[in-house]
Amino acid sequence: MEVKLPLQRKGQAMDISVSPALERVARVLAARRISINGAGDEASAASEVDSTWRDFEEDAIAVLKTLREPDEEMAAAGDAAIWSRMIAVALGQDPGAGHAAETEDLDIGSAPLIEGP
Repeated sequence: MEVKLPLQRKGQAMDISVSPALERVARVLAARRISINGAGDEASAASEVDSTWRDFEEDAIAVLKTLREPDEEMAAAGDAAIWSRMIAVALGQDPGAGHAAETEDLDIGSAPLIEGP
C-alpha cells in the first residue's frame, strides 16, 4: 500500500510515497504487461502485479538509470544536482558518488542503454 505524506517545501506541500521508486516503476511495468489497460489481457491485474512486480526490477533499474540526468527542460524547472542525487538514492547508490565508476567496466557497444562519448 502506498501512503503519501505531505512535505512542506518552499511553501508548497509535496506528496511523498512510502513505496520505493524502484518498486513503483517495476509495478507500473508489470501492470502494463499484465493489465488490459496496458498490453495485457487481465481485467483485474492487482494480485498478479503484486506477485510478479519483482520480475520487472531490472527493467525498472534501466528506466531509472536513463533518468539520472535531467533533460534541458527538467533542469530549467528545478535543481539538476538534486534530481541526480534523488535518482541515485532510488537506485540504491551513494548520492554523492556519481555514476562514472558504475559504467567504466561496460562495453558501450554492447550496452544499448548506455550512451557513448
